[in-house]
Amino acid sequence: MTQQNYSTITEMILVGFSNHPQAEIPLFFVFSLIYMMNLFGNTVIIILVIVDSYLKTPMYFFLCHLAFLNIFYTTAVVPKMLFNLLASKKIISYDFCLGQTYISLLMGAAECIILAIMALDRYVAICYPLRYLLIMSWPVCVQLAVGAWTISFFASVVPLYFTTAPLCGPYVIDHIFCEVPVLLHMVCEDTSLQETLMAIGASGTLLLPFLLIVLSYLQILLAVMRMHSSEGRRKAFSTCSSHLTVVTIYYGTGMFMYMRPKSVYSAESDKLISLFYSVINPVLNPLIYSLRNKEVHGAVKRVLERWKVFRKQITLR
Repeated sequence: MTQQNYSTITEMILVGFSNHPQAEIPLFFVFSLIYMMNLFGNTVIIILVIVDSYLKTPMYFFLCHLAFLNIFYTTAVVPKMLFNLLASKKIISYDFCLGQTYISLLMGAAECIILAIMALDRYVAICYPLRYLLIMSWPVCVQLAVGAWTISFFASVVPLYFTTAPLCGPYVIDHIFCEVPVLLHMVCEDTSLQETLMAIGASGTLLLPFLLIVLSYLQILLAVMRMHSSEGRRKAFSTCSSHLTVVTIYYGTGMFMYMRPKSVYSAESDKLISLFYSVINPVLNPLIYSLRNKEVHGAVKRVLERWKVFRKQITLR
């Protein structure tokens, strides 16, 4: 499953959607469109945060990390899935399969922690508005971001790397990409150790951030209820609604996939769940954060105006 010296394993069959061959061509076009939307939407978020001074705030700093994460995660999964939708032989190399496994764990853990940090940011902004810039200073934000990626790496990739287990043939993965819960079903030995480590890792990267999010929003709810201004309440709920939507979607699917026993397994349902948090959710994030966000709309207008001015200057020369 992880670091192995089993040189006999060079290629594996990635079943994907080959059980429904009539749907493969339509799915190719649908997932290609979703992937391009994901690249476009998250890239726009990153560019806006970099070039627009009004978005240089802690909230958008962490949103930029989330956008980068979404691009990297889906790029590790979707192109190979699209290739296999058109290929007659649904093959994935063993090394590429391991790479997908490591990346899915790292990106999943990082997203959980970054979402928790964003909830903490909203808590400080609403409950301590006068001290917000002092508490969430740029050095603190950078330290939180570095800490999120570092903790994610040591809580997910390192335990997986040192937990070796031989895989049993035939090397057929009935899934859309390689990830730990699916590969556990291919292990020849008893998987209780791997399941325990996965549960511990999930507790640290799923449950603890989720508890921090819940506690943050309970404090936010109490603070909002004490507000006398209905306009203040509306603004507070507006700043939190997007984040809550993303958290609900991501944690609901992630917890079901990584915190259930091995006995509760269904290949087809697992494909749909994984598809949602690895392909659909990344394209929803920029839409959720930008559709009703006046700051993002304003940043888009300012960037477009600058581009028009720049084009005029070029033509005048």
